[in-house]
Amino acid sequence: MPPSSKIKRENILAAAVELTRQSGAAALNARALAQYLGCSTQPIFSNYGSMEALKVEVIRYAGETYGRFVAEDMTSGKYPPYKASGMAYIRFAAEERELFKLLFMRDRSGEQSPDEQVQTEPVYAAIQAGTGLSREEAMLFHLEIWTCVHGIATMVATAYWRWDYDMASRVISDIYQGLRARFLAKE
Repeated sequence: MPPSSKIKRENILAAAVELTRQSGAAALNARALAQYLGCSTQPIFSNYGSMEALKVEVIRYAGETYGRFVAEDMTSGKYPPYKASGMAYIRFAAEERELFKLLFMRDRSGEQSPDEQVQTEPVYAAIQAGTGLSREEAMLFHLEIWTCVHGIATMVATAYWRWDYDMASRVISDIYQGLRARFLAKE
């Protein structure tokens, strides 16, 4: 029977996440992680089998972290729930830059995407309830707003432009009100 690893799976994941936070996803490899942990690569591969398996876990962790940001902001009452989800996205980009890039700024070609309908259906329903738009209009409305929100978050994550939360909130409100007026004027 092989000896038990002194470095546990959860410690490897925590180190991989921290290395990603510090140096970005491109820096996450077996040699760098082993050096960070102060061990050989053997515990990494005995616990995860491959670096790809570990990277999947880092992405899962990043997604859960992002989910906590959204839940916190949506329940804080500071913004209406739909706006809060956008503000959480921007806050995640500001506070967890490398995890944001890992989740939302990586090449996803060849990846199987999550069930988008399950994730976005409540968003569309909230837009419909707040505006009276049809589902199809709510989808387009969300796409247009989210393009702006993603742009702001990307500028924050890459330090392209310094956005403060008040300015981001104002821009999102302006886009929301402008789109709402445009969509409702069609009726």
